[in-house]
Amino acid sequence: MIRLEGLSKRFGDNQVLRDVSFEIPEGCLYGLIGPGASGKSVLLKHVAGLMKPDAGRIIVNDRDVTAMTELELQQFRGQFGMLFQNYALFDYLTVGENIAFPLRRLFDLEEAEIRERVAERLRSVSLPGFEDRLCAGLSGGQKKRVGVARATVTRADIVLYDEPASGLDPRARVEIKEILRELARMGKTILISSHILSELRELCTKVGIIEQGSLLFSGPLKEAIARVRKGDVVRVRLREGSEGAAALLAEHEFVSAAALDEEGFVEVRLREQINDYTFVPEFLVTKGYRILELREEDVDLEDAFMKLTRGQVS
Repeated sequence: MIRLEGLSKRFGDNQVLRDVSFEIPEGCLYGLIGPGASGKSVLLKHVAGLMKPDAGRIIVNDRDVTAMTELELQQFRGQFGMLFQNYALFDYLTVGENIAFPLRRLFDLEEAEIRERVAERLRSVSLPGFEDRLCAGLSGGQKKRVGVARATVTRADIVLYDEPASGLDPRARVEIKEILRELARMGKTILISSHILSELRELCTKVGIIEQGSLLFSGPLKEAIARVRKGDVVRVRLREGSEGAAALLAEHEFVSAAALDEEGFVEVRLREQINDYTFVPEFLVTKGYRILELREEDVDLEDAFMKLTRGQVS
């Protein structure tokens, strides 16, 4: 479990985090959404104990990270698998040495086990046999995969990923997503930051939306969407009489608005408290209209993000 309580951080005149509070349950895959320079990376570094906040607390598995000594923090970081945007790899070391680095630093393992773990992680990111290559000669996408391998080699219970799929080709993105899903199935607690909303929509059950250091929302993905819904929208294509049907529907007690759209559909917006649109086709049929097509339109994570970051939701 990860809990942030009133976290604030300033660099000079720049307030990077503003009284941020949220909780990530054990075994949750939590997505932190925000545009560039919104404070996502800084927040992850605080969770990992790599930065000290100006105010607030970070509780990880009932331990106060902000109160730890440097020695305690070094031991504590063994609970994390971490991957940040700049990969944090040592270019002068080989791929195998980079992946093995946290194992040698944090654990007392036999070399044979270290080599096996490194090989297994490289296979998982589709880089088998890369152990002896220098990191300096890798492409950006390959470095990201090596970073993922190193972040997971310790088999940590908590995984922090900062923009895990940026810089990857489509195939590599699919592979990274599958790794994250497998970690989630294993019960890992995963915190991902990203500005690529499609990544988080496909992976996360809970999300936080952050802008200019302020947390605008934290909770289940479905709740984020529900908060920006202003009534469902139903679109109906009729054989004839669409204008008259729109006028009739606009007067219905369950409808807030109805009008023809550019494609010739009757677009019907339901009132906020109405969750069942089946009355629409029933009403039209009883009035003698013939329905050719009916579509239910709904908001998604992109809609929620845009409206929340524009301040349209209190």
